[in-house]
Amino acid sequence: MKVEIVSPEQKLLECEAEAVSLPGINGKFTVLNNHAPIISLLVEGEIKVKGQNIRLDEEVENKFSRTKEGVILPVKGGAMEMKNNRIIILVD
Repeated sequence: MKVEIVSPEQKLLECEAEAVSLPGINGKFTVLNNHAPIISLLVEGEIKVKGQNIRLDEEVENKFSRTKEGVILPVKGGAMEMKNNRIIILVD
C-alpha cells in the first residue's frame, strides 16, 4: 500500500509499506495492505511504518527513528484516511 505522511510544513514520507500502526483517538490500531476504507483522528503517540527499503529525505530524517522493520515518527496528533490501498496521514 502507498503511505504518505504530511505536516503543515512539508511532506515527511512517501513510500510503499506492509503495515502502518497509528495512535488513534480510540486506541492504537494497525492498517494492513488492502484494508477497508477508514478515517480516524490521531492522538499523541508514534506512527510506525513497516516496510522494506524506506527512504527518507535528509531534511526530514532527524524526525524519524529507524528500526529493523521500518521507521517510527512521534506525533502530537492529526488525522488519517485509508482508501483504495492508500493511506494519507496529516500530522501536527
